[in-house]
Order: sequence, then structure tokens, then C-alpha cells
Amino acid sequence: MSGKRISYEVSDGVVSLGFEQGSGRIAVWTDEIIQVVRPLEGETFHSKAVERERRPMKQVTGTPAAGEFAVTEEGGALIIRTASLTAKVYDGFYVDFYRTAGAGAEGGEVLLCADYRGEREIVNKISPWIKAMLEAEGHDISGLLKKNYPVQAVKTLDGDEKFYGLGDKTGFLNKSGYEYENWNSDIPDAHTDAFKALYKSVPFLITLKERGVYGLFFDNTYRSHINLGKEKSDYFYYGAEDGSLNYYFIGGEHMADVIANYTELTGRTPLPQLWTLGYHQSRWGYENKEDIRELMEKFRGLDIPCDTIHFDIDYMDGYRVFTWNEKDYGDAKELFGEMDAKGFKKVSIIDPGVKLDPGYAMYDEGIEHGYFAETPEGETYVNAVWPGDAVYPDFGNKEVRDWWGKKQSYLTDLGFDGVWNDMNEPASFHGELPKDVVFTDEDHPSTHAAMHNCYGHLMSKATYEGLVYATGKRPFVITRACYAGTQKYSTVWTGDNQSLWAHIQMAVPQLCNLGLSGFAFAGTDVGGFGADTTPELLCRWVQVGAFSPLFRNHAAKGSRNQEPWQFDEQTLAVNRKFIELRYRLLPYFYDLFYEGEKTGLPVMRPLVMHYENAPAVWNLNDEFLVGEHLLVAPVVEQGATVKKVYLPEGAWYDFFTGKKYEGGQYYLVDAPIDVCPVFAKAGSVIPTYEVMQYVGEKPYDTLKLLVFPGEGRYVHYQDNGTDFAYRDGAYNLYEFVNDGAGHVATKLLHEGYAQYQKIETIVVK
Repeated sequence: MSGKRISYEVSDGVVSLGFEQGSGRIAVWTDEIIQVVRPLEGETFHSKAVERERRPMKQVTGTPAAGEFAVTEEGGALIIRTASLTAKVYDGFYVDFYRTAGAGAEGGEVLLCADYRGEREIVNKISPWIKAMLEAEGHDISGLLKKNYPVQAVKTLDGDEKFYGLGDKTGFLNKSGYEYENWNSDIPDAHTDAFKALYKSVPFLITLKERGVYGLFFDNTYRSHINLGKEKSDYFYYGAEDGSLNYYFIGGEHMADVIANYTELTGRTPLPQLWTLGYHQSRWGYENKEDIRELMEKFRGLDIPCDTIHFDIDYMDGYRVFTWNEKDYGDAKELFGEMDAKGFKKVSIIDPGVKLDPGYAMYDEGIEHGYFAETPEGETYVNAVWPGDAVYPDFGNKEVRDWWGKKQSYLTDLGFDGVWNDMNEPASFHGELPKDVVFTDEDHPSTHAAMHNCYGHLMSKATYEGLVYATGKRPFVITRACYAGTQKYSTVWTGDNQSLWAHIQMAVPQLCNLGLSGFAFAGTDVGGFGADTTPELLCRWVQVGAFSPLFRNHAAKGSRNQEPWQFDEQTLAVNRKFIELRYRLLPYFYDLFYEGEKTGLPVMRPLVMHYENAPAVWNLNDEFLVGEHLLVAPVVEQGATVKKVYLPEGAWYDFFTGKKYEGGQYYLVDAPIDVCPVFAKAGSVIPTYEVMQYVGEKPYDTLKLLVFPGEGRYVHYQDNGTDFAYRDGAYNLYEFVNDGAGHVATKLLHEGYAQYQKIETIVVK
């Protein structure tokens, strides 16, 4: 431990502490964000998640007001207070956090989070002979062993904690009692709740207690471990295998406030182009231009709305990135001209692995300028992915990111409208990249051990910035691997799921926790990527997908085709019904993204986010909110035609029939195969559009408001749905006030764009 505190000084909002062994510092970012650092790797750390500057707060000697902090010594502790939080620093560099008196504390400070003063009780269950065998075979078994980590924070458990967040981890909504790893991993096996790691590392945790809520963001990109009371019920811990102890304590009166504060720190999902919110169709194997043309004919001929077709790896020439397979797909301008004429956008997959192929421009340029990761001996590091032997761009180097970003122009010049970054954990076919492979961290050499978890993040940043440069439009980037803060640059999906009922059941908590972790734009592969879906499973999954932020059907080569028309007439009708519903609700989803850019709140939300005092929702895994106004309770069990639904406090109305329900209780709701239970909160005003086959087929000149009984207020946003002109004021903002008697008053709060020709009111009775 650190021993006794022997000194401290305050400068520019940072409290620097000296201990008998080592040093530490506490940085006050805002009234609700306090950073704790124990530097163990020097001062060369570049945060990938936090790219904003800290704005110094004013130090005062009395009780701090908003934007101020005070430092005092009381009872052997160093006390750092803001208007909302109190951090008490003790010998040993123990730090306890309180809600400051007067900030919902009913007259006294409320202890939210305390460092654990005891020792961890470490029990390894791996047998010595298995350990020896794995080590002899060269396996890295560090993830199997329990140990005290070089970087570690152990926090006391009071017993009533519920844990949420952590990105795309498998399993249930509440993570209490589980353990996880942050190490971006491409695991081809069917994902289960026993998996400790998947594609993303988002070490942000929200803790809900009886007496408050708080967040912890551990900003360390090395492999790390989070144990939420599984090891012992007295504590939970975070441990990293290298780097520094660097975490942010994030306060807030409610869970939504914590999310807003976290995304203020790490960045918020920018407003996307409107077409990206429509339906996307994908498959790893649309293998030629005939496949693409057949897709277009089917969608338009069957009147199934669709905006986007994704091109998987087959469109490339020999899987070489930034090339086009003319042999199978013909002339890109010709094919894409046909797609444009029919209203289809195009998204191209891109992997980071560059084929080792002298004479191939990407490889030659990268070698000439030293743009690829190297071995410790200074040679270009080689592994293998889809093109065979491949080399890996060093995205930690800004010059490399700029180079990669400019390559996006090749794709946009062909006619692609978005980019799908895959295999960027980084994945590799000849075993994981060794930890000592040499990468760059901005201005100094680094290693794969440090850069692995942020590799996908930096690739997404390069892609986003390159697309802005190439098109001037809001980029559509989708990534499989990422780190905290990637939401500034990319949408995400949960990776290679399977056509299993267990995976549709997992989709809801995964997407809700991604939303709580800052990722407002997220989705799963509707129908399942691997294995063979069934008509019933696809019908139920399209009902989840229609209310997910990213709505994409995607399947693997060799699996059953799962486009909407591949089954029977009933399956086709159910798919069409819910895809059309999504297009009706486009203005509502778009409003939520506009709100999210300003507040950081997600589109898809667990009920606990808005009803944290209701025990019934703490572990609710099969319902979710879309914004505050719509509650969705999809059927996720095979053969079920009745759904048990919990409705929180207040009155709710069946979205389709208008039937009224009183909240705070459970209901059994009929849900045959063509029904997904959806409820609107009393007083809701839901904006809708006419169903079109794609965004932009006709002008959106009419807005139809679905008005539900009760008093309410709703703010609606309108712009051109494409570029950044809205940031210069080119948008409209409408306020709709529902008086509860079927009348809606309209007020224009901001005018900067062509208004609707007509706004209609449809009163739901």
C-alpha cells in the first residue's frame, strides 16, 4: 500500500498527494466528476476515451457552490468537496465518496462508495497439473488465475448494489455476482452468459444502491478484470495487468444524470443521417451483382421498406482492402447507379488486415512509410486474416490514421455511403498477436498489450474523420471492436451471434447495457448471424430489431438465408408489418438521437434507468423503453403467445389498440406471432411519418402525431437528415403540449429549416 500521507498541494483543480510509498492525485473535473490517479507507468498515458480538456474549477475556502471545490483536513483525512460530491482521502490512499449534504442527502452526507480496507480472499480453482499442461503448450493462462493485480481498486459492498453497464458483456442486465474481463475478443463459439469477454472493452460501471447511484469509469486500456462480488460478498474489484490506476467517480441524482455526466466526459453519439435509422439487409455471401440485383427486386417488388444493403468481404479483390472485385460485381458505377435509382444506400466492410502482397498499393505504401506494427526486432509483424498473410496498420500513430482516413475516399468515390469496420479486435487466424508487438501511442512507442483494447476505437476514429473529409456528411461507421468513447465515431453491433432463442433473449440486456455505457447507436444481427434461423425466431427478432437503434438483418455464409421472403407468407407479412412500423416511427427515433447528442441518453433504455426505485425492474431482462414514451415487451421464448408484462407507475396505453392499463403491476398480454406488445405512456405525443420504401423516396412534408390520453409535452426536431448544417442552426424545433383532452398546442421553438406543410393530430381512444 501507499503508507501514510506525508504531503499535499493544490494547483489548477488537481490535488497532488505524497505518500510514504508513491504518489497520487485527485483531479476535480466538475461538480459530479472526480478523477483518482495513482501513476504507475509514468505520465505518458494518452486517454483514448477522454479527449476533452479539463476545465479548472475555482477553489474556495468555504462551502463550495456550483463550479467550485474546497480542500480541508478533518480527522486525519483530506477532504475534497464540490457542490455535489465529497471525496475523503485517507492514509494508504484509500478514497471514499459521499453525496454532499444538501444534494438530495436530506441534511447529511451519504456514503456512496468506500475503498475496502481488508485483503482480497483469493482462491484459485485451476488444478496444478492443468496449469502446468497449459503453460507447457504455450497458453496464456493469466486470465484463468486469481491474483492481486499491479493495478487494483477494491471497493466495499453493502449488499444492496445492482450493477449495470460494461458495454456488450453477455448475460443479464444486472451484473451483480459476475466477473468479466476487458480484452477485445473474437470468439467464434456460441456466446453464453459464462463468457467473460467479447468484442468491446467499456470499463464503465453504474452502481445503483438504496441510498443513491454512481458510476465508475476505469480508464486503462490494458487487459483488466472486474469482479462484482463473485469472489467475496464483502467487496467488488477492478484489476488491470499494467498501466496506472486511473478512474473517474461519476455522481448524479439519478441514473440518467450519471449517464449524462459520463458521456460529457467521454463524448456523445452524434446525430446520424436519417437513412441509417431505416432497415438494413446484409449477408456474408451476397457474392455477385446478380445477388444484389435480386435483393433490390425483391424488396421493391414485395413492398418491404429497406434503405441499405451491406457488402461483406466478397466485394473485395482477393480480400484486399480498398479494392473492388470487378469480376463478380461488374462495374461499380453501373451497379451503384442502379442502387441509387432504386433508393438503396451501400455500406462496405473493411478489415484492418492488409494483405502481404508486394505490388499492392496499400501494402507498398504502408511498408515504405513504416505504417504497420512491428516485432520487437524491428521487422513488420505478420499474422493472417481473410486475405492470408497480412500486416496491421499502427492506428496509434496519427500519421497512419490520416493515411487510412484518406483511403475512405476510394470507397466513397466508388459510391459507398458508409463503412463497416470488422475484425478489428484485432482478429488473427494464427493465434493472438503477442503482447510485445510494437505499436505507437501518439508520440511514443507502445505495445500490443497496451493498444489492443483501443485498436478498434482508433480505426473507427480514422474512418469517421476520413469520411467527414471525403463527403462533408455525417459519417455512418459501424464497428465490432471498440473502447469507451468510441460512441463519438461509430455505431456498434454485438458481433457474431447465433440463430438461437438464448441469443434473442440476450439481445435486450446487451443493447440496454450498451446504451447505459454511452453507445446510443447499437444493434444485434436480426435473425442471428450463425446457424439456421426459424420462421418464428425471425419474426420475434424483427420485432426486437424494429425498436433497436440499429436495425440490421445479417447472416453467415453457409447458414440459411433469412431475408424476409425466404420462408412462408406469414413470416413475410410479419417482417413487412414491423419494418413498416419502424419507418412510421422514424421521426421519433430521430428525435431521440437529437436528444442524445445533447444529453448522452440512449435510445433503447432499460426500465431501471427511469424507474430506479421500483424493485420489479432491477432485473428486468425482456422489456425496454424507447425513449421515455414507449415501452416494448417482445416475446423472446419459443412458442409463447402470451407475454407477462410489467408496467411501471402511471397509466399506459396499448400502442395498437388504445387499451388503458394502470401501472405498478404485471399483466398477461396476448401476443400471437404477429404481435409485439408495445405501450405508450399516458400523455405521450408520438410523431410519425408516412411509410415509404426508403428515406427520401418522397419529401417528408406531413407529420402525424399520435396523441394518447393524459397531459404531456413533447419536443420534435427536424432538419435535412444528412449533413452538419444543423450545427449552424439549420433545423426546426417544435413543442407539442397535450392538454389531456385531445387537443395539442404547437409552438415553434427554433426555426431554421423548411417547415412541414401539414401537422395532423390522431387522438388514440
